Amino acid sequence: MSDTAENATDYRDTVFLPQTDFPMRAGLPQREPEWLDRWERMGIYDRLRTKQGRTPFILHDGPPYANGHLHIGHALNKVLKDFITRSQQMMGRDARYVPGWDCHGLPIEWKIEEQYRQKQQNKDDVDIVEFRQECRAFAQGWVETQREEFKRLGIIGKWEDPYLTMNYHAEAVIAAEFMKLLMNGALYQGSKPVMWSPVEKTALAEAEVEYHDHTSHTIWVRFGVQASQGIWGTEKPVSVVIWTTTPWTIPQNRAVAYNPTIAYGLYRVGEVAENATAKTGELLVLADALAEGVMKSAKVADFERVRDVTASEMEGIVLAHPFRGVEGGAGEWDYDVPLLPGDHVTDDAGTGFVHTAPSHGDDDYQLGLRFNLPMTYNVEPDGSYRADLPIFGGQAILTPEGAEGPANVSVIKQLAYAGALLAKGKIKHSYPHSWRSKAPLIYRNTPQWFAAIDRKLDDGMGEYGDTIRTRALTSIDKLVRWTPQTGRNRLYSMIENRPDWVLSRQRAWGVPLTCFVKRGTRPDDADFLLRDQRVNDRIIEAFEKDGADIWYHADFKVRMLEGVADPDAYDQVMDVLDVWFDSGSTHAFVIRDRADGSPDGIADLYLEGTDQHRGWFHSSLLQASATKGRAPYKGVLTHGFTLDEKGMKMSKSLGNTTAPADVIKEYGADILRLWVAQSDYTADLRIGKEILKGTADSYRRLRNTLRFVLGNLDGFTEAERVRPADMPELEQWVLHRLAQIDHHLRKGYDAYDFQGVFQTVFQFATVDLSAFYFDIRKDALYCDAPDSPNRRAARTVLDILFHRLVTWLAPVLPFTMEDVWLSRFPSEDDSVHLHDFPVTPADWLNEPLARKWDGIRRTRRAVTAALEIKRTDKTIGASLEAAPVVHVEDAEVLEALKSVDFADICITSGLSLTADPAPSEAFRLPDVAGVGVVFEAAEGEKCQRCWKILPDVGSHAHPGTCARCDAALS
Repeated sequence: MSDTAENATDYRDTVFLPQTDFPMRAGLPQREPEWLDRWERMGIYDRLRTKQGRTPFILHDGPPYANGHLHIGHALNKVLKDFITRSQQMMGRDARYVPGWDCHGLPIEWKIEEQYRQKQQNKDDVDIVEFRQECRAFAQGWVETQREEFKRLGIIGKWEDPYLTMNYHAEAVIAAEFMKLLMNGALYQGSKPVMWSPVEKTALAEAEVEYHDHTSHTIWVRFGVQASQGIWGTEKPVSVVIWTTTPWTIPQNRAVAYNPTIAYGLYRVGEVAENATAKTGELLVLADALAEGVMKSAKVADFERVRDVTASEMEGIVLAHPFRGVEGGAGEWDYDVPLLPGDHVTDDAGTGFVHTAPSHGDDDYQLGLRFNLPMTYNVEPDGSYRADLPIFGGQAILTPEGAEGPANVSVIKQLAYAGALLAKGKIKHSYPHSWRSKAPLIYRNTPQWFAAIDRKLDDGMGEYGDTIRTRALTSIDKLVRWTPQTGRNRLYSMIENRPDWVLSRQRAWGVPLTCFVKRGTRPDDADFLLRDQRVNDRIIEAFEKDGADIWYHADFKVRMLEGVADPDAYDQVMDVLDVWFDSGSTHAFVIRDRADGSPDGIADLYLEGTDQHRGWFHSSLLQASATKGRAPYKGVLTHGFTLDEKGMKMSKSLGNTTAPADVIKEYGADILRLWVAQSDYTADLRIGKEILKGTADSYRRLRNTLRFVLGNLDGFTEAERVRPADMPELEQWVLHRLAQIDHHLRKGYDAYDFQGVFQTVFQFATVDLSAFYFDIRKDALYCDAPDSPNRRAARTVLDILFHRLVTWLAPVLPFTMEDVWLSRFPSEDDSVHLHDFPVTPADWLNEPLARKWDGIRRTRRAVTAALEIKRTDKTIGASLEAAPVVHVEDAEVLEALKSVDFADICITSGLSLTADPAPSEAFRLPDVAGVGVVFEAAEGEKCQRCWKILPDVGSHAHPGTCARCDAALS
């Protein structure tokens, strides 16, 4: 007999609904700072260091510049590092992370100079030590700001004791590392063209250069063949034509290069346009592949090819400089210009001949070395011609603001006046710029200090080679694990082809090149450099005590050389080291020298963006190869750049930037971290409002899963625990999946595959658990008696799930997992981050059971799909109103279904299984072969407690209940 709605008994209080204070809404922006304070009070990082017997894992931090607020690229980088250190720690290692900052160099010095310029002050009028102290204070201020911004992201590390390249010990070690080059023979002074910033008045490293579109003048210039009568079968003058996009380098020309493998011809100019500078009848030598293009640029209407000009015919040809004999030239350019063979010449563009100025280009310089061409010193540090250069003296190539000066136009006009200009134009092309001032750069010949990367070193560290280059290349191939592997190829190619390392900078803020040169000697003289370990040790000791500023004190040279050498016989070098040498040396003063480092100075991992193949990865490899004989890292991981949602580069001017602080303010740091985990960091990553909304949705789904686990573990005690062997098959299947995931997750974390790790756990949580296991076991958890085997097994599995899901996800979502952990285990002295990933027994793996349940789940999909149709057409309101008949052709699958309570698994009140052929009206899923479902309504009354429709409802002591619920109530 059934109860009516009016007199039905209310059993709501007897159902074990989930109980938890864990909120649906995370409130991360407001609550995350509380956890940060908590972790700081607990000293989580230092407590983890006290765990004994663990293998160290050192992720060495690539130092950001201390000169501005964090951008999204910083956040990506630091979050990836945090994923690694947290996961390595929770897998049983001692994962150490010491954050650091790059504090020297142009980025900071430039900021101080900007302040001076705003006040109309001249930096050169300020005492250098006072200026350096201003730089130090500026850097320290930004270190404090960035430290708090990094900590807000949930990054765990030794924040109270970071490394700074401007700390006295760091400066002493950087100097000591430099002096190793002095002693092992790698250091030399050379005069060669280097990338030079006229605005910043210093040499730049390749890593400090970025390329932007730039519009340059382009000119075609005649170099007359001297005594050309009779050469190549003609009595008329002949000109070799060059093409260049740097007219300002023409006054420095010392040769013209050709390639013996290119086909050349002698061409006679025919009709020309009215305003052309080409002349009818003149004879020009050009590469055949480029002749037509040159004639078009020169406005030549028609021309003829007179004859071949062979490579052998060009040997020994001498040209005249286009300014030879020019009025006002004072004989400056009255020298012979040889025509020389060069492999760098191509017929892809230009004329097939290359104007060669050895002081202003590397190819030019190499050709100059080969043929002993003289160097020129016509260009000053500010990018202007030397004052006494005839005609062009004092004219600027670039202005102090980085704009084009008058030099290019003046040279072009003078070429036209001299009759050497064949044609002119403009070209838009990719051109090097300073990454700080954003101004164009030039190649300029200056005396600089270099590390010779192909010179045999005298240091007794030849296990991986005798030169910096061979040690670096051997390290890349044999000693380093690359993530992704493409990073290996990129860095190998760079090291294989790079020139010597320019170590010197003509700046003030940095570690000085701590060496002395003997007056009256040349760089190639044996006694040019003072090499004495006693002096080196004094310098190191002085820097340890007073920092590198002491180098600039008036009596420093005398103190250092006293009793060793005559101070008056030596000059003190006042250049500062390339800042990349600073950061390249961090392996020595961070990994080697700190108590939380490693005596061998070798890190397990360096992790930065792909641009650091030419930056920190590169400089660290070169520096360590020079001073310790090998790479300072065992592994290198690179990540891509951050783009907006459309795949565009972020730019403040475009308004498409995403600031970490803004994301944290709206969503919380865990959402930003989850965006990183969901992305493929090996490629460029997109971020924006819509992407973050999707990330937040994934977070909510995951949070709901964890809330279900917490709610259904309310009051769980060890007395309830069930041994795996005594669990129903469904619970044993969950344990099998946990064993699979544990293996996959540890392998993924070790491979730094965070996207794969998160997707595996997320799919398990939302598909295997929420949509399958939880859905099935809700009935037992809510309605079974507390001591029922199904409920106890389910709660035992939920406890097992809790410890794994919360720790597995803690490296990715540290704030949320701390919240989950403390919701169950509130404690002033505990944290999820003090625990390791639980050990998962290997015998939980059960492949035969997994295969059986694969068949059960496939069949269940067919049943739930059939019931969904009936729910949609309003035949039923819920699956418990059904008792379908399921036709199964496969005998093995049918046997498996009969061995379990398939009605419970399908969440129906009843279910019949049969091997009979399915009738034509049966529902079928195309991808579940051999299964047909015929809908039948459940017979009986609805249990007022569990809502199942069963024939026995109403026949028990408790009104309106089924036998199971009646027993539970009793």
